[in-house]
Amino acid sequence: MLSLSNLAVARGGVTVLRGLTLAVLPGQALILRGPNGSGKTTLLRTLAGLQPPAEGTCDLPADSVAYAAHADGLKSTLTVAENLSFWSRIYGGPAIDRAVGALNLTQLARRRAGELSAGQKRRLGLARLLVTGRPAWLLDEPTVSLDAASVALFAAVVRDHLGAGGLAVIATHVDLGLPEATILDLDPYRARVIQSTGFDEAFA
Repeated sequence: MLSLSNLAVARGGVTVLRGLTLAVLPGQALILRGPNGSGKTTLLRTLAGLQPPAEGTCDLPADSVAYAAHADGLKSTLTVAENLSFWSRIYGGPAIDRAVGALNLTQLARRRAGELSAGQKRRLGLARLLVTGRPAWLLDEPTVSLDAASVALFAAVVRDHLGAGGLAVIATHVDLGLPEATILDLDPYRARVIQSTGFDEAFA
């Protein structure tokens, strides 16, 4: 379970979001929406424990989290299967067979990651989620470089994860075809900075 209470997050020492109070339960997905710069990545990094909250609390055990950011975290000289096996060992997760099949990587299993297309690398990066064994997925624009068929594959993976009692928080502009997901528009939580015109100081 993910629980936020009056959470505020900051980027470069400047608060960008504040007042977030919500819960995401096992089996639920939360979709983050907002324009570029609205704080989606900063929020996800805070939830993942990569930076502290500016205010409030975030209750999510660190050992429950799998975080997928813009970088795929692949070792280019290793094959698809070797990359997944490496991450499975790091996390103590399950065997890689299900992950390979779920993201349509079977025919690429022996190909080096450095030889993959951008979309194939993204699928491999997402397949890594399945070998972590972690129940809480935090995903930052996971469908970048994916075609429509691959987006559908990914949505099916997320749906299976939720069905198994996992949860997901996903920053995306793309419709993933998850009608059961809750949409959170971050705009009402953006910290508003009031800039002085100098008028008040002149007459203080």
